[in-house]
Amino acid sequence: MNPLTDKQIRDSLVNATRSERQRMILPDLDSLDWDRLEYLGWRDRKQPLAAYVVLEVDDAPVGIILRASDRTGPRSRALCSWCEDVVETRDVQLYVARRAGPAGRKGDTIGTLICTDFRCSRNARRRPTHAEVGVDDDDARAAVVERRVAALRERSRRFLDEVRRTA
Repeated sequence: MNPLTDKQIRDSLVNATRSERQRMILPDLDSLDWDRLEYLGWRDRKQPLAAYVVLEVDDAPVGIILRASDRTGPRSRALCSWCEDVVETRDVQLYVARRAGPAGRKGDTIGTLICTDFRCSRNARRRPTHAEVGVDDDDARAAVVERRVAALRERSRRFLDEVRRTA
């Protein structure tokens, strides 16, 4: 992912109001390893249920605001819909996004399960287990990681497309 500025991120949000863009608290952009991110995702420090995701679409940033489910009780295991990591299943949460445009203004939303702290890029790059690869071969492991990264990009992009879909 290409490094983004504060302004690019705020301008990229397709399902946000002007006040939501202004209120948003950004992560420390200088500390990010942009080359190892398929998307930028973070939780707002001041609004615990607010979260944001920005992806690159045709070399331009496109972002959405998400709302985390208000968890109560013990956490159950779940599979992230984006990275589908089978190792990290304890910290997955339901996120809901208001659709863009008129549908969103009417209250239409769409939800999905995503890693709570948006660590999908790290999960996709995790060293595959022998069971996942089937052989003890570095090239085979690299191919598994490549497939995971490509699948993460595809699944996150499909969700973003659904948020942007107006009809």
